[in-house]
Amino acid sequence: MPTIMIVDDDKTTVMLLSTFLELEDFKVVTSPRGSMALTKAREEHPDAFLIDYRLQDMEGTAVIANLRADPQFAKTPIVMSSGMNIEDEALKVGANVFLTKPFEPADLPRIFNDLIGKA
Repeated sequence: MPTIMIVDDDKTTVMLLSTFLELEDFKVVTSPRGSMALTKAREEHPDAFLIDYRLQDMEGTAVIANLRADPQFAKTPIVMSSGMNIEDEALKVGANVFLTKPFEPADLPRIFNDLIGKA
């Protein structure tokens, strides 16, 4: 069962996406703060990440940069989401896929299965 780490501080969004992914046979771990994401990732060893751009303590692009700087997560698939069109910035720092909000949660299992299969 692949593990997805959701890094997002919106509890409603996290609950919705977690439930949806769990119904599709993913294990979900979460981090509400970008500053906690790397530590939690080292504990949980996720197969992929879903990171929101706008977090309370930092931008999601900084979280991606920190993950990419760690050899353990240099190639782990990362999906970034935002209500703003920052796709170029997200891909430049190392996201594999950028989703503009609102996106269709039903697309996530396919996206993650594709990314994890290529990793």
